[in-house]
Amino acid sequence: MAEFIHRSFDEAATARLGAALAELLSAGSVVALIGTLGAGKTRLVQGIAVALGVDPGDVVSPTYVILHEYRGRRRVFHFDAYRIKDDDEFLELGPDEYFESDGVTLVEWADRVERCLPRERLEIRIDATGAESREFRIAAIGQKYVAVVDGLNRFGWEKK
Repeated sequence: MAEFIHRSFDEAATARLGAALAELLSAGSVVALIGTLGAGKTRLVQGIAVALGVDPGDVVSPTYVILHEYRGRRRVFHFDAYRIKDDDEFLELGPDEYFESDGVTLVEWADRVERCLPRERLEIRIDATGAESREFRIAAIGQKYVAVVDGLNRFGWEKK
């Protein structure tokens, strides 16, 4: 499995990671975001979406809405599975339509609906390591996302 480990020491560094991901994600990409409350999932989504041309004020945590769609140079679909009670409820949202679209689909709390996600996806585990610092473990689940991880590794950021 291809993996990239990155440490961000502030929100600006998280936004730069999001911008790098936006450059590497192709149409139809699915990103599974996993982390505790306040780990930085939405902040990373903001970095990705803004780099794709979305107005920064539009990108908010979708906890109460479950799904937001943002329009930029590429559409961004932002799911939040925190309040989803089971796989059936998530599947009722028709996620396959989003997964197979020409946009980028980002799923917060993806571990809660893991069986509903495509077999191939980019998985990002986020751990808070301090007040503003975070560790991102980015893994290619399936061959399709190896190029994304390789691209991040070529950026030359400090790796653990």
